[in-house]
Amino acid sequence: MQLTKLIPNIFYSDMKVGLQLFVDTLGFAEAYRDDSGEQPFCIIKRDTLVIHLIESHEWAIKDRPEIRLETDDINAAFELVKGSHPELLHPNLPEIKLQPWGTLEFALRDAEDVCVIIQQPA
Repeated sequence: MQLTKLIPNIFYSDMKVGLQLFVDTLGFAEAYRDDSGEQPFCIIKRDTLVIHLIESHEWAIKDRPEIRLETDDINAAFELVKGSHPELLHPNLPEIKLQPWGTLEFALRDAEDVCVIIQQPA
C-alpha cells in the first residue's frame, strides 16, 4: 500500500477569502463547488496539489491552519504573489529568506489568518 497525497480541509467564515488566496493569488483552479448546503464546499487543484475549502464560521474560528507548499521556483512564486496580491505577504516573512534548516521561504496570510508558507530546498 502507498499513500499518495495529503489533502487538507481549510475552514473559512467566508469562502471568498480562501478563493482569493488560493485561486486568485496562487493560481489554483476550482475543480468542484457546492454552495447549496449549510457548509459551502469547494475543491481546488493546482499541479498535483488538492485542497478542500469549507465555509463554516464555527470551525474557521477554531482552526487557523499553517500549511507549507513546496515549489521548484520560489522566485517565480514570490513574483506572482508580489505582483498580484502583495497585501497577502505575511509581515513576519514578506521576502524570500534562507532558513537555518535549509529552505528558502516566504509566507502569505489572508484576512482569516490562514498562513501559507512557500518553500524551496536551498
